Amino acid sequence: MEFLRIEFRLQAELLSRRIFRLKAELHAKKLHAKFIVPALVLILFPFSGYSQRQKPRAEKPFEPVETTIAEIHQAMRSGRLTSRQLVEAYLKRINAYDQSTKLNSLVLVNPNALAEADRLDAEFKRTRKLRPLHGIPVIVKDNYDTKDMQTTGGSLALKASIPPDDAFQVRRLREAGAIVLAKSNMAEWAFNPYLTESSIAGITRNPYDLERVPAGSSGGTAAAVAANLGSVGLGTDTGNSIRGPSSHNSLVGIRSTMGLASRDGIIPLYLRNDIGGPIARTLEDAVRVLEVIAGYDHADPVTKLSEGKIPKNYTQFLKRDGLKGARLGVFRRYIDTPTTDPQVKALMAKAIEDLKAQGATIVDPFDIPGYEELTRNIWCDEFHHDVNNYLASLGPTAPYKTLTEIVASGLYSPYIEARLKRVIQTSPKEATCQDLYHEPRNIAFRDAVLKAMEAAKIDAIIYPTWSNPPRKVGDMQSPAGDNSQILSPQTGFPAITVPMGFTYGSLPAGITFLGRLFGEPELIRFAYAYEQATKHRRPPERFPPLR
Repeated sequence: MEFLRIEFRLQAELLSRRIFRLKAELHAKKLHAKFIVPALVLILFPFSGYSQRQKPRAEKPFEPVETTIAEIHQAMRSGRLTSRQLVEAYLKRINAYDQSTKLNSLVLVNPNALAEADRLDAEFKRTRKLRPLHGIPVIVKDNYDTKDMQTTGGSLALKASIPPDDAFQVRRLREAGAIVLAKSNMAEWAFNPYLTESSIAGITRNPYDLERVPAGSSGGTAAAVAANLGSVGLGTDTGNSIRGPSSHNSLVGIRSTMGLASRDGIIPLYLRNDIGGPIARTLEDAVRVLEVIAGYDHADPVTKLSEGKIPKNYTQFLKRDGLKGARLGVFRRYIDTPTTDPQVKALMAKAIEDLKAQGATIVDPFDIPGYEELTRNIWCDEFHHDVNNYLASLGPTAPYKTLTEIVASGLYSPYIEARLKRVIQTSPKEATCQDLYHEPRNIAFRDAVLKAMEAAKIDAIIYPTWSNPPRKVGDMQSPAGDNSQILSPQTGFPAITVPMGFTYGSLPAGITFLGRLFGEPELIRFAYAYEQATKHRRPPERFPPLR
């Protein structure tokens, strides 16, 4: 009986997703409502006695739009889908949409993707076993080393630079059966949280409004995943760059605890704050990626702290009732400001009510005494030092050996010229700050946050990921609204953003859940319960299923 109940729940969930995708397609095509009901009836026929009396019909081709890892693997097990077919479907969407719409989310497509898919199909045919991410096409930000594709950090200076090996996280993904489908555009050298523009690929746009930005610096990954050009993605986050693009593109983004996942093989911005992690359409998919990339790596000593703190799996914490008994503190400092957009405020107010309805106790307001003083001048610019170390890791084939040589080359976008030259003049070539766990300023701030959380007896802090909608391309004057630069990057605490709804009809917004060190299990419970209760995610209309 338990098996039957599980099977029924799975079928019901798949039915719900099929209806969701059909509604999205019909909405995108502006079809009249009178056609929706007959279309839904057609979906429901397989669950009726009537359908069983009809002649069997051939299965429709697998539709990749808004599909999940679980759905993909179920289709593979049933024989409806191969990895090659899935890769071909995404390549078709990339060819149809990425350049023609000027989305411009990708730098290059992996020329070996289909060959890798064939190899994985042959393995499954032989073993009848699927690896955790078997055949899943992943969009990888172009600051992750890939041994078979160039890694540029968005800079023309590193064009055709092939690293000697994969970044740790990329290697873990491949070992789990994932396919690197494409490298995505990024803000050059990860300099900008507000936009995604590089000298290697130009400007990436927001799929929900092509006149607007996808945030930065992982905007290429976020735009591609939101537009369904790949299954899931990898981004990096120094102060914002996983969570901001996820919020701007109605996605889930996880900035994990400092030390949970290795940074080896990622072009750094400020290594002491850098974290790589998943960007996905659902929290479940993001968690499945996190499970694969988490763990100790001798090449990144800070990951030693993760030993003994990683559960057997993170998917066990995907609980629909995960908010029952939770105590969440509302960080009003990021809400009640003169520049916060009123529609973001309204979404946050609605989110608070939704959290209450799911059993959470809301502590409102919540604040951190001494916040301003503790965070003043807390950033430590070590870009010069960190990039020189990265260039040295490339070995004798590196196109340039130092940041000074790159600046002298002139191979960069005009908008970062002033910053690059300032770095050369002012940023030391040697490290001047310790990591987050040893630098006194970061220890003091982390202790203050923990003390405030303990005093309020809260499990997590919540706030809007951004306080304003995505800006228009070229607009650097209107309020930005980035709320992600301090709490997580300067404490090492994990933070998860999930869709919170839309402002002005079609501009995404996100809510962040931030918790204690290695508190991912609790955050996953809270965020998943909220996501499943609200289901705010919807695909951009401009990128419907192909026919």
